[in-house]
Amino acid sequence: MSVTPETDAPETAAVSLADVSVSFGSHRVVRDVTLDLARHRVTALVGPSGCGKTTILRAINRLHDDTGGKVTGRVTVGDLDVYARDTQPELVRSRVGMVFQRPNPFPTMSIFDNVVAGLRLNGVRNKALLLEAAEAALHHAALWDLVKDRLHTPAVRLSGGQQQRLCIARALAIEPEVLLMDEPCSSLDPIATAKIEELITRLSTDVTIGLVTHNMFQATRVSHYTAFFQLGDDRATGELIEYGLTEDLFDKPNDPRTKAYVSGQVG
Repeated sequence: MSVTPETDAPETAAVSLADVSVSFGSHRVVRDVTLDLARHRVTALVGPSGCGKTTILRAINRLHDDTGGKVTGRVTVGDLDVYARDTQPELVRSRVGMVFQRPNPFPTMSIFDNVVAGLRLNGVRNKALLLEAAEAALHHAALWDLVKDRLHTPAVRLSGGQQQRLCIARALAIEPEVLLMDEPCSSLDPIATAKIEELITRLSTDVTIGLVTHNMFQATRVSHYTAFFQLGDDRATGELIEYGLTEDLFDKPNDPRTKAYVSGQVG
């Protein structure tokens, strides 16, 4: 299904999906999704649980490779064909970062070692470069002033919201073009959530963000575009129903299914 937002001026796409479907065994989880993530914008993916939002997000980063998922269609990140035969998953993940629902710092590592883990995995060993990258990433994640004097203490001593910002810093340290966030505030309290939302807004000036959220208010607060997903007629396969500017999708949706969802008539 192809859905194109109506805008006064076309945005440049940082990520493009064309007729993307994802299957696990004989079950097709989501089908025929055509969607762009505009460069240096936040695109929210909303819809009921189980309709394929996270599945699509993970397809961009080739995270289904190790879980038996089969992705068809075409995914590109800039000029990189994500599923081309000669494209290595590590190359994709060096350009696309990922933040998950629950904070997942490496429990045996310090704050510093968590931030630079991806760089070390990519072969960076120079201590000065690692420190510079860690400081920059922690600044971007609005965490530097809180942790600069305890970089070598265990990351698990941070609060839940601080741990999530640490995971964002870890993703940013590799300087990705795209940052995918799968319900990053679902386990956080309102104060921590507000900090993450403020961070998302600031980061989008430099990084393209794809955000899965069940919080309609959050989508309206932080995203420029919104894509609405729902199960199709078979009640088993997710579909992209509507995609456009966030304000338009919530205030004047084109599809009655979108209107029913964003107005709370269905969940």
